[in-house]
Amino acid sequence: MKITDVRACQPVTAKSPDDWRTTVGQILVAVDTDAGLTGYGVGGGGFAGIHVVRTVLRDLLLGRNPAEIATLWREMYDSTLAFGQKGLVVMAISGIDLALWDLHGKAEGVPVYDLLGGAEHRRMPTYITVWDNNALRQVVDDGYRGFKLHMECLADLSVSVDEFAPVIVDQLKTSREIIGPETALMGDAWMKWDMPQTQAVIEGVGKSGLVMEWLEEPLPVDDEAGYAQLVEESPIPIAGGEHEYTVAGFQHLVEKKLHTVLQPDVCWCGGLTELVRIYEMAAEHGVRVCPHRGSEIWSLHAMAALDPEPLAESGRHWMDWVGGQPPIVDGFIEVEDRLGLGIVLDESSLVTMTTPIYDDWRRA
Repeated sequence: MKITDVRACQPVTAKSPDDWRTTVGQILVAVDTDAGLTGYGVGGGGFAGIHVVRTVLRDLLLGRNPAEIATLWREMYDSTLAFGQKGLVVMAISGIDLALWDLHGKAEGVPVYDLLGGAEHRRMPTYITVWDNNALRQVVDDGYRGFKLHMECLADLSVSVDEFAPVIVDQLKTSREIIGPETALMGDAWMKWDMPQTQAVIEGVGKSGLVMEWLEEPLPVDDEAGYAQLVEESPIPIAGGEHEYTVAGFQHLVEKKLHTVLQPDVCWCGGLTELVRIYEMAAEHGVRVCPHRGSEIWSLHAMAALDPEPLAESGRHWMDWVGGQPPIVDGFIEVEDRLGLGIVLDESSLVTMTTPIYDDWRRA
């Protein structure tokens, strides 16, 4: 079997958020073969990612054996070293890599989790991310095993630490009252806080007696000294990594002890090939992995096969063009036994973004 084409587009729906998650967000990648099989994956990078797929990566992959996934990943990465290594280029590689895994499962006649050694878990607990306590009240009775509160917009960042921290702690106390004492509670600051704000919140949480599963990305991702200090001092586990790339990047996080919980996003970090390697590396160091948006079909197979304590995060609800996504029922999600990743896609129904014209000064 040989690759005959590699295609990419950016599907949109009316629900797509009007921000970077759409403009440089999800791209759909298709890998076609001379056997009539097509594999599908989702990456990122918007039109920049599409350009990388259609030019550098497509030219590299045409005529190749799609089953040689590890070799092809290494060649894609090496071919983009001059302008890649992290960011949008690796997001684009992620989409192709997932499509290759989907294609490999279809060609072998098995679900992808069988390619990873078989499913240890078919039915997995989930948690949902919400943006405030009003949203939390609307889903608290839906059976989720955990709730994560986005906190970056819940308090004025410009006020003093003494004013800032109590607002956040009060919001978390309200969350705990809503969900009860036993359910997992997480908080996500989305890289918005500084060290004094973070320390004050952690201290306030401790004094209030709140129990939290983790505190996610309180500091900018490049504040390595700050994260090392937090991991050393904080009684709350520190989570992060959704904005990190490749196993090499996660190896750095582990060796420098910058996070307690790793959160790779399979559509961004380099695809399933890298997610598998991240799981293997983390297991060697005794570090927990909890993939970002883990309930999406792209991560589920790895979680089913490799995760000793899976907890799958809610996904991108606006990507309703992805058919075959297993539903969350009573707080659990079950990976299904369809071939490949299990994606069902009607290409004829896709509505895609068209390339914008940013500058027409040399237009012919």
